[in-house]
Amino acid sequence: MIRKPANGLFVAGVDTEVGKTYVAALIARELAAAGKRVGVYKPVASGCSPRDGELVADDAVELWRAAGENGDLAAVCPQRFAAAVAPPAAAAAVGLQVDAELLRTGVEYWTDRCDVIVVEGAGGLMSPMAEDDFVADVAFDLGYPLIVVAPNRLGVINQTLQTLITASVFRDGLDVAGVVLNNIDPTRDDSCRTNRGDLTRYCSPPVLGEVNYGGGVDQPIAWRELM
Repeated sequence: MIRKPANGLFVAGVDTEVGKTYVAALIARELAAAGKRVGVYKPVASGCSPRDGELVADDAVELWRAAGENGDLAAVCPQRFAAAVAPPAAAAAVGLQVDAELLRTGVEYWTDRCDVIVVEGAGGLMSPMAEDDFVADVAFDLGYPLIVVAPNRLGVINQTLQTLITASVFRDGLDVAGVVLNNIDPTRDDSCRTNRGDLTRYCSPPVLGEVNYGGGVDQPIAWRELM
């Protein structure tokens, strides 16, 4: 059994490059500002950069800083690979495999170091994390409610509904706390005016709020109450 922090959220995306790290950091920053000891965890990252003789995950650095630099930066993302491809392929490129057990047990570092933990996945729910594991497998085993990050652009309704369907049928189902609509581009297409209303109408989990480009959520969200 994983000895994990009792309270947390798992930030998942409907795709890659939808602003998961930005939203996860926003959540961590708001929880820290509310006086919580915040742990942040990204089980694996690819596309990491070499610095001072080691690979650094920029996403992990952003999360760690947002949480007030709690704990050891290396523990935020214990598995890091250079190639900007899916983690199993990035590991294979250097003759390694992603450690599937560590994906889950790495969270134990934070058990006595935080009140709440924010976990960020890699890509969408069905993105591979290890040879036999998808993001959804790790999310299921960690057991934290999902925050689904959806980019406010044309196509987001289909992507979001597909993600929610996947969450509902994967293994025994994943608990989704809600959807966050994220404005990732300053240039808004015509759908940006109607996406939120449509998602609110179609989604069973609530649309919790909308993140302004380069800013915060347009309405207060009680993150702690979603755990």
